[in-house]
Amino acid sequence: MKNFKSISTILLVAALMASCGGKDKKGMQNTDETPLVQVQSVYAEAVDETSDYAATVEAFKTNNIMSNTGNRIKRILVDVGSHVSAGQAVVILDNITSVNQESAIAGQRAQVEGQRAQVEGQRATVANQDAALASQEAALKTDEINIARQKKDLDRAKELVRIGGGTQQTVDQLQAAYDASLEALKARKRALEASKASLQASRTSLEASHTSYGASQTSLGASQRQMQTVQENTTLRSPISGVVSARNYDAGDLPGGPILTIQQLNPLKVVVSVNEEEFPKIRTGMPVTVTLDVLPGETFTGTVHLIHPEIDQTTRTFKVEVTIGNGGGRISAGMFARVKFNYGTVNHIVVPDKAIVKMQGSGIRYVFVLEPNGTVRYVEVKLGKRLTDRYEVLSGLSNGDKVVIAGQSRLTDGKQVKVQNK
Repeated sequence: MKNFKSISTILLVAALMASCGGKDKKGMQNTDETPLVQVQSVYAEAVDETSDYAATVEAFKTNNIMSNTGNRIKRILVDVGSHVSAGQAVVILDNITSVNQESAIAGQRAQVEGQRAQVEGQRATVANQDAALASQEAALKTDEINIARQKKDLDRAKELVRIGGGTQQTVDQLQAAYDASLEALKARKRALEASKASLQASRTSLEASHTSYGASQTSLGASQRQMQTVQENTTLRSPISGVVSARNYDAGDLPGGPILTIQQLNPLKVVVSVNEEEFPKIRTGMPVTVTLDVLPGETFTGTVHLIHPEIDQTTRTFKVEVTIGNGGGRISAGMFARVKFNYGTVNHIVVPDKAIVKMQGSGIRYVFVLEPNGTVRYVEVKLGKRLTDRYEVLSGLSNGDKVVIAGQSRLTDGKQVKVQNK
């Protein structure tokens, strides 16, 4: 009997424990079905609108010093690291070509002077022939007048003889004088035609000589210009102020490429590939912040110097050249630079970083927004830049939205939640 009571007691206790266990399990299931979350209201605030890019510092200008004459190097006046000024002589080449050309030009110059004298002499001859021809023409006119008068006298004498008032002897004398004058007039006309032909020949010869003289002058001018080029390529000068960054030959070498490379290192430039959506924002002359990894903690101010107008169809970027002052010479070409463009401020929603959830296997970011009915809504967001422990949101949220900042792991779109106070 005693044993039966003990067994009954044990069964009763087990039943009570089972009953209590069932109630606790049911209560946990209720808790699992309504997740606890924490939320925070988000608002728009002024955010610096900036973009950051990495690039390499380059020389503002680079010039390769080379010659196109084929002369050997006589002397190189500078070395790598030398500072040079614009117009400074940096390389001297052999001047054999220059000497040969000087001799040839001297011969051309003498030829031109001889042709000039010939043209001047011919021009004087033509002038004299012009004057002589004019004199001949004047004499011919005088002879024609005299012959006309003699013809009248002869006709009058013949008329007197006919009417018995004159003598045949007078007629014969006047006829003889008239015939002689007529022959003399014909001779003068032939001489005049010969003078005209001679003058025309002289003019033709003068024109030919003048053409030849002009051609010789042109040839001399071309030779002199070529000589100037040779002289310029005998003494090579730097077109810019800068530093010699490379020396590729020595004295005595026959150069086949750049002898020296000179770089302008003040200012320097950074060529940045900027995203195409920022094309309307960037303008020439705008200030830019530049930092260098080799000079930590220091900030330099650059200026947008040049904006390339074409957008690369592959990368969807365009080139922007930023200049940096380098008066102290502390920055060198080849350094790694970080460039920050600042476009002012813009009002955007800012959310805590712990509200942002990344969809696995994609670049999609999203948040859960608490609705007035106690459910949450799935919202994809487009993020801007990170602000320490917050993110700028470019699209997807509105001012005053309540976003879930804790408990997102069990949430789905439309899920009923319970808000837990912090």
